[in-house]
Amino acid sequence: MRWVKASTARARKLRRDQTNHERSLWTWLRNGRMRGAKFRRQHPVGPYFLDFACVELRLVIEVDGAGHPLKGDHDAIRDGKLTEEGWTILRFGNHDVVERLSSVLETIDSAVRRLSPHPDPLP
Repeated sequence: MRWVKASTARARKLRRDQTNHERSLWTWLRNGRMRGAKFRRQHPVGPYFLDFACVELRLVIEVDGAGHPLKGDHDAIRDGKLTEEGWTILRFGNHDVVERLSSVLETIDSAVRRLSPHPDPLP
């Protein structure tokens, strides 16, 4: 139970200390604004904290800063484990969120549409 409290406390701190780029993207993802998909910020999954996660669709959105390429091996391992568990990962750089926000939102929208259950399934 102790690790749950630590995990929750760390997630709260990460949400409180989010970057401007994460904050900018969050305004478009919060409250089901992306086709009704409910995203969570800094959602813990195992030992990882996902920048944005839609649990229902198992969709992860990561926003990486300028120093992030140094973590390439770590990200590859993490992405591999999450993919094995059925998560789809979209990764964007800070510059993408600033310079190409509409393209980022279109990519996310496309993923949400693709992963969403069909509204009228066949009998």
